[in-house]
Amino acid sequence: MHRMLADDLARFPELLRSARDVAVRALAGLDERPVAALGPVPARAALPERGEGGEGALARFTERWTPGLSASAGPRYLGFVTGGVTPASLTGDWLTSAYDQNAAAATGSWGAALERETVAWLAELFGLGAAHGGAFVTGATMSNTVGLAIAREWLGERLGVDVSRAGAAALGPVDVLSGSPHSSVGKALSVLGIGRDRLRPVPLLPGDREAVDVTALDAALAALDGRPAIVVANAGTVNTVDFDDLRAIAALRRRYDFWLHVDAAFGAFAALSPAHAPLVAGLDEADSVCVDLHKWLNVPYDAAVQFTRRRDLQVAVFHNESPYLGPPADEPDFLHLTPETSRRLRALPAWFSLTAYGRDGYREIVERNIAEARRLGSGIDALADLRLLAPVRLNVVCFTLAENPAQDRVDALARAVAASGETFLTPTVYGGVPALRAAFSNWRTTEEDTRRVLAALTAASAAL
Repeated sequence: MHRMLADDLARFPELLRSARDVAVRALAGLDERPVAALGPVPARAALPERGEGGEGALARFTERWTPGLSASAGPRYLGFVTGGVTPASLTGDWLTSAYDQNAAAATGSWGAALERETVAWLAELFGLGAAHGGAFVTGATMSNTVGLAIAREWLGERLGVDVSRAGAAALGPVDVLSGSPHSSVGKALSVLGIGRDRLRPVPLLPGDREAVDVTALDAALAALDGRPAIVVANAGTVNTVDFDDLRAIAALRRRYDFWLHVDAAFGAFAALSPAHAPLVAGLDEADSVCVDLHKWLNVPYDAAVQFTRRRDLQVAVFHNESPYLGPPADEPDFLHLTPETSRRLRALPAWFSLTAYGRDGYREIVERNIAEARRLGSGIDALADLRLLAPVRLNVVCFTLAENPAQDRVDALARAVAASGETFLTPTVYGGVPALRAAFSNWRTTEEDTRRVLAALTAASAAL
């Protein structure tokens, strides 16, 4: 054995304790660290010829790279829709690497059974029934891709084409209808060979809404003259967290033939709050569902789950045909259900966190985040220099400058806020207006964090 490997093996407990100490210092300093890292990155180093051992690597990492890592694990990182990492999920994540299971199959390990249990818990959490099977994937993009791949196979079933064998070209032109699709939907259609240009925008409800007009969707489906299609509904849009009427959309299937895929990346968590659960009424009627877990479940990157009613079609798409793997069983191994054959036990952090905090704990996180988003929205609404672009419907605050919201001025506001070190927001464009988004999904968030964010926005906007 190489000398450095032997030394690290002999001192493994000490190395893990050192890593723990670095992690503890990082987490303890979240309130004081700048939320975003804006400085120049280090020059690229040469590949080491002779290693420094685990302790040496840890020291070099701490000195060279940690100053440039964001405080995205903390409560004032409001960019994208980024959760944190609960204490229990971090514990599960460390153990995921320690046990180093390949969760592709059930052979020789209980890891796959643990994933199935976790998926069942998540289905129950989101109000999905026994008809929906699921599997862990890396994120919402992959979850949407898997769901739409199954939809593609369903189209083939309707048209008498085996897409998994003949390819997407055998389908001919495919119609994908949606009101406010996430960018990952277009990416998925490109990957699947359906094509980005086959995404057909459907008119939205009036009044600065992002929810689809179901009457317009009805007309778009009628115009297909009976040709089967894919409908992508949204349960929580990116800019304003608007929700399509899932029940009304599902009811259209009594007259039209379409696959209903619901992108509920973070909006599915509305189901946990009795006051907001009606927003996702009808989610159980979807043929496939996307939920991102490194958002509101607050487990480490990367983790998401996908659900579908048609596991048979899922196996047709993702079946890994090899003698040493064997055919799919009645309960297919996960390597037959997702693009990855090599799969870490991504479910373990989620299992830990759900076990530790339960439905009640996650309801509290969701409702607290919603309350803080509304608090920030009210604060922005009271400022002379800023204005809301939409009501705060759930956990995202979409706003811009009150006067002359030109792109360069909004960009300058974003830079000034990030430079304050107090918070980090991501840009967007809503209704043709350059804007910023503040997305609340971190388990640590408190009223004091919101006050600090509002103070930073107040100072930065006044200085423009």
